[in-house]
Amino acid sequence: MTSLDHPRPLLLLAALASALICAALIVLLRPLLQRYALARPNARSSHVIPTPQGGGIAVIAATILVACGYVVAIGQAIPFVLFGATVFIALVGFVDDIRTIPVLPRFLLQAAAVAAIVFAAPSELRIVPVVPFGLERALLLVAGLWFVNLVNFMDGLDLMTVAELVPTTGAIVLFGWLGDVPLLATIIAATLGGAMLGFAPFNRPVAKVFLGDVGSLPIGLLLGWCLLQLAWHQHVAAALLLPLYYLADATLTLLRRIARREPFWAAHRTHFYQRATDNGFTISRVVAEVFALNVVLAALALASVRLNSALADIVLLVAGAIAVALVLYRFSQRRISLSLLASRESE
Repeated sequence: MTSLDHPRPLLLLAALASALICAALIVLLRPLLQRYALARPNARSSHVIPTPQGGGIAVIAATILVACGYVVAIGQAIPFVLFGATVFIALVGFVDDIRTIPVLPRFLLQAAAVAAIVFAAPSELRIVPVVPFGLERALLLVAGLWFVNLVNFMDGLDLMTVAELVPTTGAIVLFGWLGDVPLLATIIAATLGGAMLGFAPFNRPVAKVFLGDVGSLPIGLLLGWCLLQLAWHQHVAAALLLPLYYLADATLTLLRRIARREPFWAAHRTHFYQRATDNGFTISRVVAEVFALNVVLAALALASVRLNSALADIVLLVAGAIAVALVLYRFSQRRISLSLLASRESE
């Protein structure tokens, strides 16, 4: 699957089918999730009422079902390793949602899913050919494990993952239309983005259902694989630009917690987007700003792919880093309400 040589509207139909199937499955599953998978609020939560989690079951089921149907319809082979690893890590997340898995076994199981994808890839797919093959794949394993977990860490606010996934998968689909990523990555981006749109009405504030680890972990795996396809096809800057907000927020938060000698593996409320809500930003405002930022990052990634220049990549990465830094800075500052500002001006 290396080129898009069939009608492009099929991708839009696939995205629509994925959205409808996901929404239908959530309607069917929500009573069961309400009964058996209820996320109760605690000191680290952004929600204040018990909310069912596990909506990711519908997202991943719709994505895989429609993607499999698509590749079979066009006479291609189903990617069993990719989808098998996705189902496996979803099951790990499902168990962790119901009964907490200790940190080390959880990471080892996640690493097994990532390793299956990384080491099953054709050996000719390289990012930096001068680096020894084994070392590059080992580094990709570590990066993939971190990416899967950071997507999970960042899924702590209503619509946050939707605001991240929709612009990112939309950009990957556009790259596929332009012939810059393989067809399979384009199909998965289309179906995953469609499924997230089907999930969105149920996750808007105040959310009626959460993704849960059963959703955020496999979403991170599939999205990471799509970004890896960009990198393997020598669009490394674009692969970094698209998830740059998630990468920055999660990585800076992790480093800050390590520097403070906090148990960085434990749940917390110190991500920039969480601090934003504590600083007076509404959930809708935070999500809207993240969505707008991701649209900007998608535009920069598109420019990077189209210009195909090392100098342009450097400039665009710097521009993306500045845009992300501005949003992180805003989120870390306390927001003065209009009523408080008016009272101060009247004094």
